[in-house]
Amino acid sequence: MDEQRIWLLSGTGEGPPLAAELLRRGWQLRVSVVSSAAARAYPAHPALELQVGALGDEAAVQNAFASWPCRWVVDAAHPFARSIHPAVAKACKALGQPLLRLQRPMVTSPGTILLAQLEELANQPLERDSLLLAVGARELAAALRYSCAREHAVRLLPSASALGQALQLGLPAERIACLRPHTNSSLEGSVEAGLCRRWGITAVLARQSGGPPEQQWHRICQAMGLKLLLLARPASPDLHGLEIEPLLARLGWPL
Repeated sequence: MDEQRIWLLSGTGEGPPLAAELLRRGWQLRVSVVSSAAARAYPAHPALELQVGALGDEAAVQNAFASWPCRWVVDAAHPFARSIHPAVAKACKALGQPLLRLQRPMVTSPGTILLAQLEELANQPLERDSLLLAVGARELAAALRYSCAREHAVRLLPSASALGQALQLGLPAERIACLRPHTNSSLEGSVEAGLCRRWGITAVLARQSGGPPEQQWHRICQAMGLKLLLLARPASPDLHGLEIEPLLARLGWPL
């Protein structure tokens, strides 16, 4: 039975299409996502089991993997999910569990400024800029602390805790947008582009995720002549990743 199984750790970016292709190939699939909202991105399928919630520390991850033997574990979690990647790698090594990691592509565009650490934001001459922060609630306080921009706005995922945190940090309610990234729309129909126009944004700080949200920021900033600053993705020396097509080729079909 385990030779027919894949355990996929993912979100709502590459996860749903990757899961759909694996199911089409005949794999039995368990997908771990962190929230019920992420789970809704995956359609019901008799060979698909969804597990919602954090897997926990290394010991918890190892116990979870041991309880559901599988041919492959595929780590396609967000590049900035710093704790889960090493926990998964160590748990799989301890169990002798084959592991593959999805490597998102590196996206580039002219003039993009890459920040190795968020602290480097303090060195950027943004005194005349209106800066849109799109780095998530967890990094928001630090970004505001290091930024010297004349004014700020923020785009966050829709959650009460994220909104409350932004308000507590002193951001005016009219310059806070709680929404999921709209990455399939044209530039003219992009909510993010509309927010940039409405707020008079001249610079954007986002994360180098390699996923559709980052690609959308490249398009918006190039089209509107905005500065784009990217927080570099964390290094992952424990496991060399594969982009989507080589990953699928390696996984192949169940025996």
